[in-house]
Amino acid sequence: MIAYVTVGADDIPRAERFYSAILPALGYQLEFYHGDLSYALPQDPGTAPLLPDFYVKKPVDGHPATAGNGNMVAFQARTQAQVRKLHVAGLKAGGTDEGAPGFRAAYSEDFYVGYLRDPQGNKIALFSTNPDDPKRDDHPEA
Repeated sequence: MIAYVTVGADDIPRAERFYSAILPALGYQLEFYHGDLSYALPQDPGTAPLLPDFYVKKPVDGHPATAGNGNMVAFQARTQAQVRKLHVAGLKAGGTDEGAPGFRAAYSEDFYVGYLRDPQGNKIALFSTNPDDPKRDDHPEA
């Protein structure tokens, strides 16, 4: 099981604006730890987390943070509508569009996804596979 995922950021307040526009809607709670951001899902005392925590930190080596080529962190939304809403929220909070929400021919018929870059350039996916939402085949133009 993956316990946590970390991305680097040089400007923690800017990163906080971006991630706090998205992650609380997915159930994550923000905690500050030594000036860095820790987003975690609530859990009952004495139980292990079901999903990994997400950390945003300044690099410990003191060098500038860089986005990894080919690296991406994906967050599961509850519905396609939530994917669209959070994609817009991420753009308004300083992110950049890396792929508008929609279906992709390369993925399953129910995989609905939108892509963003955070202010540091890290690639973020917001996706839903909600069985109650329309499928790609219901949208021939997708």
